[in-house]
Amino acid sequence: MEQNFIDIYCERLGPGLWAEPINAVTNLAFIVSALLLTRALLRGGEDVRRDPASWILIALVYAIGIGSALFHTFAAFWAMLADVIPIALFILFYTYLALRRFVGAPFWAALLAVIAVLALAQAAVGAYGAALIAMLAIGWYLHFNRKHPAGGALLAAAGVFAVSLFLRTVDQPLCETLPMGTHFFWHLLNAVVLYLVTRAMMRFGSLSRMEPAQRSA
Repeated sequence: MEQNFIDIYCERLGPGLWAEPINAVTNLAFIVSALLLTRALLRGGEDVRRDPASWILIALVYAIGIGSALFHTFAAFWAMLADVIPIALFILFYTYLALRRFVGAPFWAALLAVIAVLALAQAAVGAYGAALIAMLAIGWYLHFNRKHPAGGALLAAAGVFAVSLFLRTVDQPLCETLPMGTHFFWHLLNAVVLYLVTRAMMRFGSLSRMEPAQRSA
């Protein structure tokens, strides 16, 4: 009989909404992360609360949790799109924001960097590898060249993300040893990554911190 569900994770052994219970439930970590960020945003200064970028990032964190939960329950093509599209949007939007607000790059340079991340994702290392490289490069530059407070947060997030990406990669190879797989760690650790990078943007990259010349560049 033709398989009508997507089976790419160790935990899933067949069709059904609860065929990946651990992978499904651990998506709550994203929702917890988003709730903590929402609380921090509402308790922040007026410049943070009125910054649309913070709201967009938090909305994407909610969407990532919901989309991933849909994919790990329905395991259908439309659910896969609901999973990967918010992640891609977060990566690209955050790269643009980090270059504009942390580095102070002009609009055109930040846009070119986003295009470069897209090209890198397609050409060699995949979307997550490209995201890790961008995070490391921007974090390294900010921390060691600019002494920017966001640099340490981005490097810490990159370290967590590297471990997360490794555990995602070994999910299938370790199936026989660990029947539940390791993909659920990807959810738990990435919830931490999304919290760290979004909180850094809220603290150190609010719109009010940009020079007027940077806003219009």
